Amino acid sequence: MKTLDIQNYRLRLPRTARPVLDGVDLTVDAQETVALVGESGSGKSLTSRSVLGLLPAGATTEGTIRVDGDDVLTMNPDQLRRLRTGTAAMIFQDPRAAINPLRRVGDFLTESVRLNTGMSESAATARATEMLEAVGLTSAALRTYPGRLSGGMLQRVMIAATLMGDPALILADEPTTALDVTTQAEVVSLLGDLQERFGTGLLFVTHDLGLAAAISDRVYVMYAGRIAETGTAEALFSRPRHPYTAALLHSTPRLDAPRARLAAIDGRPPGLQDELAGCPFAARCPLASDLCGRQAPVLLPVAGEPTHRASCHHSDRTAEVFADA
Repeated sequence: MKTLDIQNYRLRLPRTARPVLDGVDLTVDAQETVALVGESGSGKSLTSRSVLGLLPAGATTEGTIRVDGDDVLTMNPDQLRRLRTGTAAMIFQDPRAAINPLRRVGDFLTESVRLNTGMSESAATARATEMLEAVGLTSAALRTYPGRLSGGMLQRVMIAATLMGDPALILADEPTTALDVTTQAEVVSLLGDLQERFGTGLLFVTHDLGLAAAISDRVYVMYAGRIAETGTAEALFSRPRHPYTAALLHSTPRLDAPRARLAAIDGRPPGLQDELAGCPFAARCPLASDLCGRQAPVLLPVAGEPTHRASCHHSDRTAEVFADA
């Protein structure tokens, strides 16, 4: 059984011309790290929040989202509460926005598990102490207010909070964005160690391609609410088969690149009021043909690589166009 199994998921908001998320298929196995990458506004965070049933007001959905075998989209409020305090948990991007600055860290860690599982105060405190030690902090943090902790320490507290309910799945929504480079590396290493220790699956949402390549087993590239390409990290970053993936890699700054203007992807992503008859990337794609504008491509296996799939009518030509990237 997969820890996370999203199948043909569509999410539509009021007064939009197209679905915000359109036919998303995504899976995470136990102890597997899966990265979800793409530009801002592509639907990455909304996908991860949907896993916890955190949907925008007025949203309508189709498809299935199963966490440890249970369909999130059919859960009632009590079931969702148990999901969020046990089976799955999220590490948010900015820990200072996620933790109440007026309450001590110990209250933040123990309140939810006590209210939703009936755990006693002493047992919850013992669990919180264990989880703080697991992330490299001491029990002294329980009595500390968030404002006295650094950004890196607060993110460790957030990670400890996700572990309180012994989750099968952790959703990390760009958890290193607000941190300096050294602290980013520490947090990423910590997540890997904890994942191996506790046996959790990890969905890591990021716009940092280098980070995704370094930490993930598999990668999904998202564009305009659709999966453009997916495969192992090695295959996807060394042999991209979707022009969008290749263009993202081409525009990534490199220390060994010649001094010149940074490459960029021309144009802009389609807005939610733009109806899409064909490929959503067609207007920005150097390979686009009339077919691309008329017919949406299907996510299909790349020849010779059954686990590598791309949603492009001309995936066989991507390598030649970006040969100098």
